[in-house]
Amino acid sequence: MSRVRITETLDIELDDEQWVCNRCDTVLGPARENYKLHLRAWARDPETIHPPLVEGEISLSPKAAWGMLVELYCPGCGVMVENELLPPGHPLTHDIELDLDDLRRRVAEAGR
Repeated sequence: MSRVRITETLDIELDDEQWVCNRCDTVLGPARENYKLHLRAWARDPETIHPPLVEGEISLSPKAAWGMLVELYCPGCGVMVENELLPPGHPLTHDIELDLDDLRRRVAEAGR
């Protein structure tokens, strides 16, 4: 199997073209798709994470009306893979899109 580390918690299995949690080996979906779509999501009010620092209208804390904090976890082991603060109605960002054919070629060349 040809596995490549992509982030602290994500690997790509090149033979099967699958995202894989590198903590528990749970397959997280096709590597040509957004891995976030295959994680467990928890949308949280950002004020629960960043409580107001001062009293009043300007509290230095993000408001829920501005967006939600979305935490994304591996469904196998529960490790937090990613989190993002998204404006209302915004889909999960597709932040990693790799040229798998080129990556496979580079891995093969490095193994020679």
